[in-house]
Amino acid sequence: MPSSSKLSLKQAATFDEWKQHFAVALRKSPEDISIFRGEISVQIELEQLLSVLTRLKDETGGGFTQLSDITAVDYPTRTPRFDLIYQLLSVTLNQRIRLIVPIAENAVAPSVTSLFGCANWAEREIWDMFGIFFNDHGDLRRLLTDYGFEGHPLRKDFPLTGTVEVRYDDSERRVVYEPVQLTQEYRDFDYESPWEGAQTSMRQIDPTMITDVNSDDQLTDEGKND
Repeated sequence: MPSSSKLSLKQAATFDEWKQHFAVALRKSPEDISIFRGEISVQIELEQLLSVLTRLKDETGGGFTQLSDITAVDYPTRTPRFDLIYQLLSVTLNQRIRLIVPIAENAVAPSVTSLFGCANWAEREIWDMFGIFFNDHGDLRRLLTDYGFEGHPLRKDFPLTGTVEVRYDDSERRVVYEPVQLTQEYRDFDYESPWEGAQTSMRQIDPTMITDVNSDDQLTDEGKND
């Protein structure tokens, strides 16, 4: 026999009812729950993460048994600096919910791999790209960059050109790391035509070097007449 909480969640017809039900299930205030374009977002504290995910995964909390994604957002001028974002799906309710978890730059987040096995690679990616460490993760290595890579590329203060470049050295017969050296200037696009490259090269030509097409045609015709 389904529980009354599960039935009430299924029968929730308005966003206000959704707020009330999730506020009870997550032990949060309705003001902490926002709904925008039909998407439910809940901001919670880092210490509440595991308990909230456990309640959401249970049928009485909505049966959110699928963790769709985990990512992070960097706000360099804000304290705490980062937000961890957890996207969950309930097939039973045909509903998604987003958890927003503020976390400081040097804080440690709990791994949720014990609840959702798919979080393994997502947490590795966040560690690699943002530098947020996850406690109790079984294999927290870099995922998208090399093991010897320094820095975290998706932090807002990371330079767009990177800090090192990799190439294969024929003389040493190995891959070497060197400081980034930009070998060409940034291209200049005027966005007025699909032929930006051609226009750019034409702008660099001395106009006096361009022969008048009409005069060439005239000389050709005169040569034929002769």
